[in-house]
Amino acid sequence: MFQGASALNLDAKGRMSIPAKHRDALLLQCEGRVTLTKHPHGCLLFFPRPVWESHREQIAAWPMSARAWQRIFLGNAADIDLDSAGRILIPPELRSASGLARDVMLLGMGSHFEIWDAERLAESESQAIAGGMPDVLGNFSF
Repeated sequence: MFQGASALNLDAKGRMSIPAKHRDALLLQCEGRVTLTKHPHGCLLFFPRPVWESHREQIAAWPMSARAWQRIFLGNAADIDLDSAGRILIPPELRSASGLARDVMLLGMGSHFEIWDAERLAESESQAIAGGMPDVLGNFSF
């Protein structure tokens, strides 16, 4: 299970270093083989390859009425390997689609990660808070 937020920077080539705690888990779980794809909320989804393969099969089986969503998820998926320095190279198309420039946030979301432009994530969280807690969380408490 991946959790927590990490403030990171993209280098000039679009590479992002994976924090050691996650890098070690990714090397054990999938030998550093990961997949990135677009998310309609404006971030990137970052999956260990075996987790992505399960999702890929489900998405590929969607009916024709969901073809546009298949294009978003499958059509933009990129298989990436961690390099020897523990970095991933985010393809230019995916950087552009998610507005990634330099300051990024890596969020552990359980079975996968989200990669956000730091400013865009702050805006998204502010909007979510301003919109109030959704009804589905009405009975949630710590």
